Amino acid sequence: MQERLTHQILDAIQETLQPQGVAVVIEAKHLCMMMRGVQKQNSLTTTSAFSGQFEHVATRSEFMKLIK
Repeated sequence: MQERLTHQILDAIQETLQPQGVAVVIEAKHLCMMMRGVQKQNSLTTTSAFSGQFEHVATRSEFMKLIK
């Protein structure tokens, strides 16, 4: 679900604004992971999607370094 949402956000930005590149990073806590399954408290799941200029490794690396 989170991966699909990440790509839907990327597509919406791409279609609406038509920029040279889009980078979307979503970090979320999932109740299902905390309550059942792995039962790991405060665990984060991060998904990302890139298009255009952000598909270049150097650009993507710089972006990821800036948001950490």
